[in-house]
Amino acid sequence: MQIIENDKIKEKVYVKKLENGLTIMFMPKKNTMKKFMIFGTNYGSIDNKFVVPGENREVEVPNGVAHYLEHKLFEQENGTNSLDILTALGVNANAYTTNDHTAYLFEATENFYEALDELMDYVQHPYFTDENVEKERGIIGQEIMMYDDTPEWKVYLNTLRCMYKDNPINIDITGTKETIAQITKETLYDCYNTFYHPSNMAIVVCGDFEAEEIFKEIEKRLIKDVKNQAEIKRIYPKEQKEIVKDYMEEKMEVSIPLFTIGIKDDVECLSSKEMIKRHISIQILLSLLIGKSSTLYNKLYEENLLQSAPAMDYEFSKNYGYVLIQGQSNIPQKVKEMLITEIEKLKTEGINEEDFNRTKKMLYADYVKTYNSIDDIATNLLMNFFKGIGSFDYIEEFSTLGLQDVEFVLNEVFNKDKIVLSVINKK
Repeated sequence: MQIIENDKIKEKVYVKKLENGLTIMFMPKKNTMKKFMIFGTNYGSIDNKFVVPGENREVEVPNGVAHYLEHKLFEQENGTNSLDILTALGVNANAYTTNDHTAYLFEATENFYEALDELMDYVQHPYFTDENVEKERGIIGQEIMMYDDTPEWKVYLNTLRCMYKDNPINIDITGTKETIAQITKETLYDCYNTFYHPSNMAIVVCGDFEAEEIFKEIEKRLIKDVKNQAEIKRIYPKEQKEIVKDYMEEKMEVSIPLFTIGIKDDVECLSSKEMIKRHISIQILLSLLIGKSSTLYNKLYEENLLQSAPAMDYEFSKNYGYVLIQGQSNIPQKVKEMLITEIEKLKTEGINEEDFNRTKKMLYADYVKTYNSIDDIATNLLMNFFKGIGSFDYIEEFSTLGLQDVEFVLNEVFNKDKIVLSVINKK
């Protein structure tokens, strides 16, 4: 067992890698009533083409399989649904699928070990039949229709399609009605047996436990004698560096047009340390450019081009990275134009050191606050682990990040030929 401590925030993580390859992480939170557990696999919607470990067989599965598999794991051979059982125990249980990982989780104040029994049982014992796979098709089909009718989802997905031509990041996580119609129980077992091996998975627990105790409780609930598995070979298409198009518009039932400005980034060949520096730098730049206290935001607000501060984010994994700025405006094109002008101005004039230091401190404080929330702690530990990022790497990089690092990212990433605009307009 390894203990990783960080003196800056007075936190520690206990890490244990088992013989079967599973990594368990535990962060103690003394005197808290809530307990949180998450069991994840390094498998998401973009992993639709791979070589089965130990074989030369190349498999390509329909879009939406990772999400379909997440749904199906809850159904047990005895006819029960594990989500119903967890709810009856009084715990808050859920699951989610992203582009690059899938996770099963629960939060509890009591009945923790009973819930642990159930979660670890259903995640490790898939039960797929022709009948239950077919039954799920209608349920997921309705979910797909719901997302298709959601303007916030469509404006985001269209942004990705403006930026990416071949990278599977541009596909809907749920797939389409046509792609899920091709999913069979054999498809699900192929993907489960490949990606749900302990060596491709991790567990994170946060709460008032003793490390030895919680590791012991988890280990005794694991399937024994799991055979070692060769490394999974994932096959991704080569993505062009250029964007596909700089504008996409769709009409839906909205009162004010929605927009997303996307900036395509090239993260190929970047180390995890470089990615963290890039991520923090982009957060600082977004705050300086169009954050709530920025000159541009106040100008947009005064001119009635924005009613509230836009949502801003930077999403990245090992083979994609992009900036997102999302909001509502009656003239989204004008917002984009004014943002580009502000970017060029910042490049020409440089970043004010006082503004940089103030913004960096503010973001650092926000990041440290996430360690007060056990669900934020656990989900971030899991997500970062699958990206090859250590437990406290962000804390360390905040302290070493300098103004030159941020100016480098400004010139490297914020290029107008990589900027796209997706709009959902009023019908």
